[in-house]
Amino acid sequence: MKNLWNSAIGLLLVNGALLGLTLPFGKMAGQAGVAPMLWAFVISFGAGGVLLCALLARGQRIALNAHKLRYFVVTATISYAIPNLLLLSAIPHLGAGYTGIMFTLSPVITLVLSILLGVRRPNGLGIAGIAVGFVGAAMVALTRGEAVQPAELFWVIVGLLVPVSLAAGNIYRSYDWPADAGPIELAAGSHLASAVILLTAIVTVGGGLSSFGALAGEPVLVLAQVAAASTMFAVFFRLQAVGGPVYLSQIGYVAAAVGLISGTFFLGERYQALTWIGAAIVTVGVFMTTRAQNGKA
Repeated sequence: MKNLWNSAIGLLLVNGALLGLTLPFGKMAGQAGVAPMLWAFVISFGAGGVLLCALLARGQRIALNAHKLRYFVVTATISYAIPNLLLLSAIPHLGAGYTGIMFTLSPVITLVLSILLGVRRPNGLGIAGIAVGFVGAAMVALTRGEAVQPAELFWVIVGLLVPVSLAAGNIYRSYDWPADAGPIELAAGSHLASAVILLTAIVTVGGGLSSFGALAGEPVLVLAQVAAASTMFAVFFRLQAVGGPVYLSQIGYVAAAVGLISGTFFLGERYQALTWIGAAIVTVGVFMTTRAQNGKA
């Protein structure tokens, strides 16, 4: 476990796989009548609550100050509340696998922002790997979702906004990371802030507290989502510290693979040959960027 905590590639695989589970879980929740905003709340409240309990059990606490409060609110908004809401809204129209492939665009946008802001950037092989991944993602985007029901352009655009928000979050978390805070504390505080934002939206414009009744019929799914989210975010911020924002963004490649496989084999989704070819090219890109990161370490 200690080796995993210090391994960029190990943390990458764990984070990406658990993030990928959000895609089939989100589609199943939507099919059960759970609104996207409510499921996004489940993710943030579940992860934040479990991580806070873990902190308290270890005798630690979240020491609030103005800097941390700002960090929690901004991170909650651009890294969790907005992208999760967009993601879960797009899944019913694009499919879990296709929506997951949108994650692969995050490294490209993260790289551009990193260069503009002077944050850590990859070497030549890393840039080449990201470019290869982008070519594969572009091929996938052209197919517009499942083969049997191509989505409207609007939902493709919604899906594309997910990596934009994620990339902004990747950069911000490194840029404004509180010096006196640990990864579990930041994860717990940010998710609880996201839960407050989403709960406020649910009460005001998302159907009110009565909408929570939809969760009663899916206790196993709720528990599975909370377990996956809390485990993922326990190591998410550690990956940020070990690998940096551009390397962190590579979790989208792993998540896309998990989403595409689970959507195809467990949810009955069907995709065009171009989608699979693009996904294969994306896989080549992530191996290149991983090799570049290992060479730089």
